[in-house]
Amino acid sequence: MNIIIQKFGGTSVATEELRERVAKKVICSKEEGKAPVVVVSAIGRSGDPYATDTLIGLANRAFKEQSSRELDMIMACGEVISAVIMANTIKALGYEAVALSGFQAGIITDKYHGDAEVVQVDCEPILNLIKEGKIPVVTGFQGATMAGDITTLGRGGSDTTAAILGEALKADIVEIYTDVDGVMTADPRLVPEAKVIDNICYDEIYQMAEDGAKIVHPRAVEIARRGSLTLKIKNTFSDAPGTIINGNMGFKGSSYRNANEDNLLTAIAHKNGITQFTVSFNEDSVEESEKFMNELTNKHISIDLINFFTDRKVFTVDEKNAEKLELLLKSLGYKFKVTEGCSKITAIGHKIRGVPGVMARIVKALASQDVKILQSSDSHTTISCLVKQSDMEKAVNALHQEFNLSR
Repeated sequence: MNIIIQKFGGTSVATEELRERVAKKVICSKEEGKAPVVVVSAIGRSGDPYATDTLIGLANRAFKEQSSRELDMIMACGEVISAVIMANTIKALGYEAVALSGFQAGIITDKYHGDAEVVQVDCEPILNLIKEGKIPVVTGFQGATMAGDITTLGRGGSDTTAAILGEALKADIVEIYTDVDGVMTADPRLVPEAKVIDNICYDEIYQMAEDGAKIVHPRAVEIARRGSLTLKIKNTFSDAPGTIINGNMGFKGSSYRNANEDNLLTAIAHKNGITQFTVSFNEDSVEESEKFMNELTNKHISIDLINFFTDRKVFTVDEKNAEKLELLLKSLGYKFKVTEGCSKITAIGHKIRGVPGVMARIVKALASQDVKILQSSDSHTTISCLVKQSDMEKAVNALHQEFNLSR
């Protein structure tokens, strides 16, 4: 049926002018013989009347304590409003469109309110509309349980909706529209020389998303990889070709355009708001380590950049969990040191596996800018360094330049 999923974020539908621009992009796909399925986020960002954060604030002012079920109900309203307005905008331009909630679109989830998992998708409602020549406009970020209770899919859930519908409907492609021309070699707000990456593989974009790049949600990448689904990141505000995301690596015209060492890396990602903990241990044993990790799990504290030694354990947490972790460590009687205000800088590239000297180049580049590495870790496709947040911008630019990513 030549189905194409087109997802538009909150900034893309924030004004009447932008919504008309979006509608024209959707209609263009229709006129090219494709069957567009539109997914929309809530209109605008925090502070705008119908943005998700604004609705959460409204609920929080009314009730200090509320059930996650009711919170999901109010959070889902933003996307419902957006879908209705977007469908009517398309209609005003002469094409039939129908707004659908996640549940009406056939998205069934588990009962975990606030971060639900999709358990099945009934494609019939959307397929029937496509057969009738209509354009479905689906609310992102939400579904419902089998009992009909509204659920939300967690932050970035509209990307998840787009990917899950793409997989279920066997779409040719999922286009995710944002406010940049595609996936870039670094945040262009920090690195003016950052370039758009033409093509990137699932592993690399997943790592970028996990390590701070907000271009696409990691869960959407996981779904795309599972279904061998092609994603495309495009700019709502331009006709730039964008970035293709799929499983291919090393093909002509991709981000891996040269074979020399200057292009070992694909991108530099960064994540702020990191706190480092160094916890002292008088006795290192399997039982003690297991007990310690179980305590973290029970408190729902996720740790990163993990280095365990015989006398100490060094790791990081998001700053939002730092106070909770401090209280836990004090209650358990551990001695610990806290380093606040850190950033995680991650060099990403599938070519670095087994290549000697990459870490040496990173150390040299950061040292040239007097950036101290507080901690590091690596995988087959990444090398991450913890630095002070005040050094973050210098670090990102130094690595971007060292590995010639602006070429």
